Amino acid sequence: MTTQDNDFSHLDAAGRAAAAVARKPRITVTAVLGLAVLLAWLVLGAMAVRGAKGSLPGAGAPGDFLLRFLPSLPLPDVLERFAALCLTPLPVNGGWFGAEASALVLMWFLMAIAAMLPSAAPMIRTYCEIADTARAKGELVVHPLVLTGGYLTIWLAASIAFAAVTLVVRYIAPEGRLLDPISGLAGAAALAIAGIYQFSNLKQACLTRCRNPFSTLFARWSDRPARIFRLGLEQGVWCLGCCWALMLVMFAVGVTNIFWMALIGLFALVEKQVEGRWTSRVAGTILLVWAAMLLVVSH
Repeated sequence: MTTQDNDFSHLDAAGRAAAAVARKPRITVTAVLGLAVLLAWLVLGAMAVRGAKGSLPGAGAPGDFLLRFLPSLPLPDVLERFAALCLTPLPVNGGWFGAEASALVLMWFLMAIAAMLPSAAPMIRTYCEIADTARAKGELVVHPLVLTGGYLTIWLAASIAFAAVTLVVRYIAPEGRLLDPISGLAGAAALAIAGIYQFSNLKQACLTRCRNPFSTLFARWSDRPARIFRLGLEQGVWCLGCCWALMLVMFAVGVTNIFWMALIGLFALVEKQVEGRWTSRVAGTILLVWAAMLLVVSH
């Protein structure tokens, strides 16, 4: 780039501001992703409050008694219908099965955005730093949102799988509310699977890739959008490999339990920043003890 290429003095104030944003996509990425995470938490929080108010005293997810004291956040009509489908779905053999399934997929995807997208911030920031260096040399750069799109595509696919599991749980136990915690053997099994996976070599291999994105992003650098999107897919696979088992915990505490959702999101962020295996092992031990206690209490 030449000095003339960076001269926007002939533009008005709005034009100069737009040009500055175009030259620094990191600003756009931060704003878009921050807004997406905020909106996801707002919608899920509004759903959690509605679910808590609709559950019987002493029932529902852990922490629901606190949510009952909060006012119900207003939602647009389309989101009200979405929340109603998730919280009080029609029987799965009814004519609204497609709408119910789609709502559950969207709900899980919002959970992924709220809890998992923040943990991808270091990876996206690393890409932006490499992109800034390449742009300073006058090279073509693919916008970071393309990388982010590939990453979220993997979590969308995972959301479809989690929604399918949710529907299976409802089919097995149709007498309970769809998003209530599962207990007994099923809940203990979900916690045990999540706990055992924390000690696996596959978990550590995926975690290593997530902790060190620079080498992969630098070695696979390209100015072709398709390749950057594929790179985002690969990073999404590594992230899913780290965190898919933790998402099973949501079945044991209530799928819309925002307290545990926040805790899992915070743990995913910390785990990807702290070297060593101790964080995974501590979490795995807690989950296995919890599974054993739930099994004993249930019987």
